[in-house]
Amino acid sequence: MSGRTLIRGGLVITASDELHADVLIEDGRVAALAASGTTTAQTWTADRTLDATGKYVIPGGVDAHTHMELPFGGTFASDTFETGTRAAAWGGTTTIVDFAVQSVGHTLREGLDAWHAKAEGNCAIDYGFHMIVSDVNQETLKEMDLLVEEGVTSFKQFMAYPGVFYSDDGQILRAMQRSADNGGLIMMHAENGIAIDVLVEQALARGETDPRYHGEVRKALLEAEATHRAIKLAQVAGAPLYVVHVSAMEAVAELAKARDEGLNVFGETCPQYLFLSTDNLAEPDFEGAKYVCSTPLRPREHQARLWQGLRTNDLQVVSTDHCPFCFVGQKELGRGDFSKIPNGLPGVENRMDLLHQAVVDGHISRRRWIEIACATPARMFGMYPKKGTIAPGADADIVIYDPHAEQVMSAETHHMNVDYSAYEGKRTTGRVETVLSRGELVIIEREYTGHAGHGVYTPRSTCQYLN
Repeated sequence: MSGRTLIRGGLVITASDELHADVLIEDGRVAALAASGTTTAQTWTADRTLDATGKYVIPGGVDAHTHMELPFGGTFASDTFETGTRAAAWGGTTTIVDFAVQSVGHTLREGLDAWHAKAEGNCAIDYGFHMIVSDVNQETLKEMDLLVEEGVTSFKQFMAYPGVFYSDDGQILRAMQRSADNGGLIMMHAENGIAIDVLVEQALARGETDPRYHGEVRKALLEAEATHRAIKLAQVAGAPLYVVHVSAMEAVAELAKARDEGLNVFGETCPQYLFLSTDNLAEPDFEGAKYVCSTPLRPREHQARLWQGLRTNDLQVVSTDHCPFCFVGQKELGRGDFSKIPNGLPGVENRMDLLHQAVVDGHISRRRWIEIACATPARMFGMYPKKGTIAPGADADIVIYDPHAEQVMSAETHHMNVDYSAYEGKRTTGRVETVLSRGELVIIEREYTGHAGHGVYTPRSTCQYLN
């Protein structure tokens, strides 16, 4: 939609500044900002004016880790690109980066084309892709160069899930060496999957089949060991490394040590590790299955170290790893065998609100909220300043956020296509009121006005934190 939109009277918050300012939007981009009440701001006219008095005006969230329609464990993640991106918008997220999957025996191109086909014409907000590399060979390595050139600049590998996504150390080293040359960023699922499979087999043999054992066999030490190993392989390759969904204090310690040594090592955590724990995995009557994800939820004492890591920048990004499976018919596949429970939680709609609650609770500052949820993921994955900030020339991906509204998270009111909420009954302060994506109103005063197909594919440059 062309034309001019004016957002008046709000507190504009970016990763670097807070300013009571009016925001002028023209042809889908931010045209200008001016302090509210100044002569400049007062002379502006627009086709549409939005009143943000008493509200925050923040960049749309960038969720750099989602899995829409992911095939896993004989089923598929329950959110499609249509339902998942609509739910993201409701939660104040205006860009996702999802994971295209290379299957063993197939090319990267086949996997990427399949994900383009799933997403194209179906998304309410803009999207990009990472590439899951499951089969490292000479052809795969050549394809990595081509994908970087066309804007798929990050590649995920797994030290877990032998027989599915798993790469051994040699395959990981080769991919890291390639990314050191082509500018790509290796994203690592750091868990020792070979050792975990031994512990799974032993637990099941003892009759330990309930969901809580999922957390017990996927030990924090095996996350820390894999994190350490990934860091050393990246160091050998001279490559940067981004460790996904960090959940254990011991893994944070490995990242902190590497960063203290000046290595280009980055870490991401997720709301579930900050707000949930093994207490949830232990809920009776198989309810714990709702909380099965990998890396697993940890005992509550890990949370303080994760919050500290976010404050000290040992962890830089909070993404969701949104990978929802319904309790009925999907999570239930693992009744009697925790290893058959599909791994993943819903959360794309909850992230911005939970992190605002962290501001209210004193864990992080307002600007840090925007930094870890908007600006840093945009920089990390080559989309800044088009995404992740409010500045002249940036896409007008903007959220008017009511910091005083209270809500109770619930499956009855969320918009994700899943039959439970991981945060059922949680009271939070702060709520998305209005959402613009490239200047188009997707949500206006809590009414959805967006549509499938508005969201467009966004090619990315390489990581902007590297020299």
